[in-house]
Order: sequence, then structure tokens, then C-alpha cells
Amino acid sequence: MVFTLFLLGLLYVVFIGVLFAAGAGAGIIIVIALVLLLLQLFASDKIAMATMGVKEVSPAEEPELHAIVERLCVQADLPKPRVCVMETSMPNAFAMGRTKKSTTVCATRGIIDMLSPGELEGVMAHELTHVINRDVAVMTLAGFFASLAALILQFAFFFGGGYGNNEEEEDIFIVVLASAVVYAVSFLLMRALSRYREFAADRGGAVLTGRPSALASALIKISGTMERVPTQDLRSAEALSAFFIIPARKKKSLLNLFADHPPLEQRLAALERLESQLQGVA
Repeated sequence: MVFTLFLLGLLYVVFIGVLFAAGAGAGIIIVIALVLLLLQLFASDKIAMATMGVKEVSPAEEPELHAIVERLCVQADLPKPRVCVMETSMPNAFAMGRTKKSTTVCATRGIIDMLSPGELEGVMAHELTHVINRDVAVMTLAGFFASLAALILQFAFFFGGGYGNNEEEEDIFIVVLASAVVYAVSFLLMRALSRYREFAADRGGAVLTGRPSALASALIKISGTMERVPTQDLRSAEALSAFFIIPARKKKSLLNLFADHPPLEQRLAALERLESQLQGVA
């Protein structure tokens, strides 16, 4: 994970150097991208949840879910987040928020109805580990320059083809080429980082509950049920897919290199090893 972050940082330093060396109005683009970054950090989670119809629930409405979250927060020394439910039969869960004090954890109606209390606790522990690790903020910041590169490419597509001299056209070409390379490499590194963070959340959640097998059982149930979820429901939840404990899409024959979640088999194997370690310590 650290090595991947280092590669992203190195890539972005080189990218900034190319932008300033070539000029081509890079300063304006960076200002626009910074505004978009702030919007992502402070409003994207609220927009996404509002779009998906996520509703905050009280302890009276969902006593078991609140009890699980409260118990885990005491164990992890976390302030209690907003607890929400998404009214869909798709079994899933996610956490959103920049800081530990501005966090929301959400479970779908499908996952609440399907899992046992121990399995649901494992899933919520996974999501709270994302909060502890500040994963939403990390992934947003890590993706900033990928967004900047995409923005430059869009500007070049819509506003390119001017009548500048050869030197200006060459500078613009260099910026566009660098943006394309940065976007492509960032795409791969971001997905690698996302997979590492899922492994970390699995491990942290399993350690928090002391029951890796419960989380493994939940992952098997969720993944198996996801194959039977109507495609229309999966498409409606696609905006939050990267944040879900299991991606909101059916299995595809793409290489794992392009996935934002690790393969289920690898996650289960890691949890099985952790279970053996914990039993050995006990």
C-alpha cells in the first residue's frame, strides 16, 4: 500500500513538472480541479447518498443495527457515526465521510434481513475500519490528479484545434500526452490501492470482532446473492460500487488488474489465515 502511494506521488510530481514546463494554461486547469477536489471532499458523499435514497434511522427503528455499531465504536474508541439504511433488496454496506466525526455507515435492507447478528457485526466492523483508516479521504486525495488529467483531456477534446503557432501546438500535445499517460497509470494504481485497502479493512474488522470466520461467512452470502440481484438494481447502485463491501455488479471476465475489490477467494484465504493466527494465539 505504501509503495503504491509512493508511485502515485512520484507520478504526480512528474506530471506537475510537465504541466508547468509546457504551460498551455495549466494554472487555470489546476484551479478548476482544486474546486472539484473540494466538492468531492465535502459534498460527494452527501450527493451520492441522496441520489441512492439513503435514510438515517433511529435506535427505535433499527435497534439491532444501532447496538452493533455502538458496541464496535466503544471497542474501537470511535465516535458513533450516523447510522443509515438503504431500502433495497441488494445485500451490501458502505461507509462515507472525510473524518471520524463526520462519518456515515449504511447497511441495505437486504443485508440486514439476510445476515445473522454475528455476520452483520463483521460487516459493520469492516466498514468502521475504513473510517479508522480514513479511506474515503485517502482515495479522494489519491484520485485528485487522475481527475485533473481527465479534465485536461476533456478540455483538449472540446477546445483543441486552435490556430496557435507550432511551438504552442507542440506544448499542448505534450500536456495532452502526459495527461493521457497519467490517467492510464493512475487508473491502475488507484485500483491496486483500493484492493489493498479492502484487504486492510477485512483484517481490521476481523481483529476488531475477533471472528474472521463471521466476516468470511458474510462475504460468501453477499457475493452469492449479488449474482441474483436484478441488473437494474445493480446499475442504480453503481455510483457507490467502489465503497460497497462487495461491488454492485455481477462477476465479469476482466483481469483482476482492473478491479477495485480483491477477488473473493483471496479475501477468504486471508481471513482463514487470520483465523488460524488468532486461534494459535488463544
